[in-house]
Amino acid sequence: MRKGPGGAVIVIIAVVVIGYGLFSGQVSIEQVIGSLLGESSGSGSGQQKGSGPATARGAPAPPPAAEARQRLDKLAVAPVGSMAGYSREKFRHWSDAREFGWDADPSCDVRDAALIRDGEEVSVEEGCDVELGRWVDPYTGSAYTDPLDIDIDHVVPLANAWRSGASDWSESEREAYANDPQVLLSAEDNANQEKGDKGPEAWKPPNRSYHCEYARRWVWIKSDWDLTINPQEKSALGQMLGTCGG
Repeated sequence: MRKGPGGAVIVIIAVVVIGYGLFSGQVSIEQVIGSLLGESSGSGSGQQKGSGPATARGAPAPPPAAEARQRLDKLAVAPVGSMAGYSREKFRHWSDAREFGWDADPSCDVRDAALIRDGEEVSVEEGCDVELGRWVDPYTGSAYTDPLDIDIDHVVPLANAWRSGASDWSESEREAYANDPQVLLSAEDNANQEKGDKGPEAWKPPNRSYHCEYARRWVWIKSDWDLTINPQEKSALGQMLGTCGG
């Protein structure tokens, strides 16, 4: 069957887009092959995906959806607080891992410990220097082997915590929060930077399969650390918990 001119144009556009993606590094050859085969490669460039892992490997499991909904209802709702006086330096982070409950070698700081906890086949050199491994980013659904591609994300960001109540904490409380295993998650660096200090009302993981656990984890942290939520944040969390079913 002969293709009409419209079909030819579509093919040309597809070739140009794929070629640009390969040239710019935004698309890997594995992803192109996987797409042609009707598969998802699950590795490479951090391309945003609609589906991926529904849980974060290694990280403490948040409460189930039913409990998360109960906790959400009990969270104090308040307008977004002020950022006056905020600085990341007021949350001392990447402290000694064992001091904050991490199962880690004495030489590991919290960043190292999180990479080891969340990765597979992690190669660790002297001084807890993480060299290689495999990390599946729950935010994007993509996999990475270079630790430099991975950020250790504060699920409820430090700035968000500050304007939700942490501005009243002591220095030791802020350090405990910044190094809490419950609060931290290994994520691809571009996704983490895109997220910034946004709450779920302004940013959600591109991997929609992770929305349920992300909301459960967010509510868990805010509940355990007695932080407030704003009305839009509460609505967004309720919608994401609705993806959990049950």
